[in-house]
Amino acid sequence: MKKRQIQEINASSMADISFLLLIFFLVTTSMATDKGLSRTLPPPATNEEKKEDVEVNQRNIMLILVNSNDRLMVNGEMMDVNKLKDKAKEFIANPRNDENLPMKEKVNIPLLGGDCMVTTKHVISLQNDRGTSYQAYLKVQNELVAAYNELRDAKARDRFGRAFADLTKDEQDAVKDFYPQKISEAEPKNYGQVTGGAQ
Repeated sequence: MKKRQIQEINASSMADISFLLLIFFLVTTSMATDKGLSRTLPPPATNEEKKEDVEVNQRNIMLILVNSNDRLMVNGEMMDVNKLKDKAKEFIANPRNDENLPMKEKVNIPLLGGDCMVTTKHVISLQNDRGTSYQAYLKVQNELVAAYNELRDAKARDRFGRAFADLTKDEQDAVKDFYPQKISEAEPKNYGQVTGGAQ
């Protein structure tokens, strides 16, 4: 009796199909990308600015320290993180022209009516301990960004009658010139000795 041969399936094109499927999924899949925090650092000081009085420079800096226990110190005073936003708003805007808060300078912003008094040299300096938790770091960052956002939104509504997000790009740039975001971050260190009892 003659054996019947089973014909093998031709699999030579399977490699091509697999390759095409791989290319298809690579092209159509969106890759997750890391996103950083947008920060604009102040420009380097000129020789004339370096000669300014130390007290004048100090009033333009809001120093925020976060220790390894996630406790917050602002300009040498302990503070709850929930009060940080209001403190930052007062520092950035200096609404009463307080001599202990940043100096105001005349800046010409045509879309805001010409000459405006702005705290152009203010800097919020954030310094974290190496042991600071990521959650505490983000909470502080969110409060600082919220302070700028609320000030800009209030200015937009006051000047243009619309929320900041609804303004044109030129209008948004004008409001940003009035409230420039200046958050400086130092490399994390051990601030146990600096914060003293804050640990």
